[in-house]
Amino acid sequence: MFRLWTIMKKEILHIWRDPRTMALIIILPAMLLLLLGYGISGENIHIPIAVADLSRSDQSRDFIQKFTVSGDFDLQYLVNSENEIQHLIDINSVKVGMLIPEDFGRRLSANKKVDVVILIDGSANPTDASTFQLKLNAFSQMASQDVLIRMFTLNGMGNKIEMPIDARTRILYNPSGDIKVYMIPGLICVILQVQTLLLSALAIVKEREQGTMEQLIVTPIKPWELMLGKIIPYLVVCLIDLFIMLWLGRLLFGVTVRGSMLSLIGLSAIFIIGSLGMGVLISNISQTQMQAIYIAMFIVVIPAIILSGLIFPRESMPRFTYWYSELLPVTQFLQITRGIIVRGTSAITLLWTATIPMIITSILYFIASLVAFRKHI
Repeated sequence: MFRLWTIMKKEILHIWRDPRTMALIIILPAMLLLLLGYGISGENIHIPIAVADLSRSDQSRDFIQKFTVSGDFDLQYLVNSENEIQHLIDINSVKVGMLIPEDFGRRLSANKKVDVVILIDGSANPTDASTFQLKLNAFSQMASQDVLIRMFTLNGMGNKIEMPIDARTRILYNPSGDIKVYMIPGLICVILQVQTLLLSALAIVKEREQGTMEQLIVTPIKPWELMLGKIIPYLVVCLIDLFIMLWLGRLLFGVTVRGSMLSLIGLSAIFIIGSLGMGVLISNISQTQMQAIYIAMFIVVIPAIILSGLIFPRESMPRFTYWYSELLPVTQFLQITRGIIVRGTSAITLLWTATIPMIITSILYFIASLVAFRKHI
């Protein structure tokens, strides 16, 4: 028993005398709980919506207000055509689009039935898409009932009673609601993020623990050459894994790449380089492999799974959590992969919403890893 207590005391003192380990053990879990706790609301609120109000009448404005007054939907864009709505859905700026016909107000004033087209982004979580559809149908029926009551008040009961507004919802890209179409592209992103991060996070600190870093320092190899020599093999391995996962996704789950395979590969390479740079940065600020894994898991991997949009919608997240997820390249890469694989959009279409932000964050992490590596050596 005394020997057991001696070993326990030694380990407790080892943790107590290492401030960095103490901070990792105590502070990181608390921070992660707060970050994820506020980030996961489980509610579908403030859903961005685009409206093409071709009628521009009092009746159409009242109809739109029925959807936005509750806070479930936020009117983000007023556009002029269905093509513009489609474009906003393609670049992941909105989840829902509404097309109100030009004769909307005239037909309602003449007690005639009118059709409204509602487009829903089916590349989102099928559960969320179904929730959007239920809410949209409910608000549409409420608006239609209000119009019907006004008709009865003005004209009395007629022989024919029917809802004056027929909202026809159309789910794009994944009308069957196949969960595999939604999850496979996201899982590819997260798997690549975990693999690149853990491989590179252990690269430098492993050399330091084994005592071989000093041997590399005294060689004529420059710091950037040493770092690139370590991460380029991982880049090749991760690209091979990308091909394997895309092939398995098509073979086993029927998920095919609808967009440009070349764009997907090129942007994947940029994402992998940025993630490897992030891992090297973590490796440089860590003293042991345990610290590197701990930092990588708590600061990047778990938030990447929870906050990137893989499972939970980002629109309803608090501002701090939302912007924290923007600092993770996997957040933009997830939009790119779902855009190219599911929607068939191009990298140019996603240029300002996802492509450029991911390129910037990846380059910044890679430069930071170079600077930290040079300073450490």
